Amino acid sequence: MVATKNFTTLIKEPVFTLGETLTVEQLNFFETHGYIHFKNFLKPEVVSTVIKALEDVQDQWIESNREKINGVPIKYGVDLDGKKIVQRFAFASLFSKVLNELLKDPRLKALYPLLQAKDERIGEFEKDGLVVNHYINSETSKFTQMGWHTDCLRDVFYGKKIAPMLNVGIHLDDYDPKNGGLRIIPGTHKQDIFDLLFKKKYYVSHKPDPDEIGFNITAGDLTVHDGRSWHRVEKSKILGEESRRRVMYIPFIGGEYQPKNENSSTQFYQRLSKFVR
Repeated sequence: MVATKNFTTLIKEPVFTLGETLTVEQLNFFETHGYIHFKNFLKPEVVSTVIKALEDVQDQWIESNREKINGVPIKYGVDLDGKKIVQRFAFASLFSKVLNELLKDPRLKALYPLLQAKDERIGEFEKDGLVVNHYINSETSKFTQMGWHTDCLRDVFYGKKIAPMLNVGIHLDDYDPKNGGLRIIPGTHKQDIFDLLFKKKYYVSHKPDPDEIGFNITAGDLTVHDGRSWHRVEKSKILGEESRRRVMYIPFIGGEYQPKNENSSTQFYQRLSKFVR
């Protein structure tokens, strides 16, 4: 794999397809790097259906003035036309039959061996459920990037032992790594606890890392990264429609079942989300 510090050239990476089971090559790639990229997981017509379902959920929440879902704040913003939109969804599948059915796609279970945990499952009712991030770069946008972080920090805030977790991303828009998007530092899923907690300033630091890589994404692609891996979302260098990036993240977890409900508390790090721009 070739990565460049300024992303001026196309990043080369293996092209994988997700089938009913993972190949030895795919398993070994993830074990080494802590991430993997599958092309064309969803067909274009399915992507369109999913986007429509998200818009329907968005309309429900705006109309009812929802502020939180199971203790997790909803992040609102404005679109290019000034219309109010949801820029970070949580537990989205609980409000849409289309999204709920998507989580039942049998190919997703093929990813379970990457988790290496007991009682592996899709955390539809746990963590933040099905999360959807909607980035758009404009003069008024409140959500254009996300600083360095690992997903397992949640366990620290909950006072739990860091447990195995995968974040499975389904991408709904095309984007070139030169136009921002997901950045991951390969191999950091094997770091020690000190580096996991202190290697970067959580959510505050956006500085590019010389070892980070980006992805050349086509709408419908699926990425997986280990919850212990350092990653961020780079701000688009352009304004307008071409900067739009919508990504659904599905938590894959194991161990004790810990569902959330409408009485669940809001964690400190979740309160900080309103400052993410």
